[in-house]
Amino acid sequence: MVKEVHCCHILVKTEKKARELMDKINKGENFAELARRKSECPSGKSGGDLGWFGKGRMVPPFEKAAFEAEKGQVVGPVKTDFGWHVIKVLDKK
Repeated sequence: MVKEVHCCHILVKTEKKARELMDKINKGENFAELARRKSECPSGKSGGDLGWFGKGRMVPPFEKAAFEAEKGQVVGPVKTDFGWHVIKVLDKK
């Protein structure tokens, strides 16, 4: 059973922006570079890296998406009270 995930994310204000970012990532653009340029979260400076976290540390919709995605998968848009997220799962343990 997965106890922790290591994720990075890009946070934007609208679903439209999140979908545009998903398209760019699916076409091969670098996730970390997009996070540095587009994310409205302070983690954007570090390529969106949120580090390792376990269950109960993130808001439920974000946590659910992060734990259900496969390692290496990019998922989104995911809506939370903070805005719209595009999430990349870097690793699981």
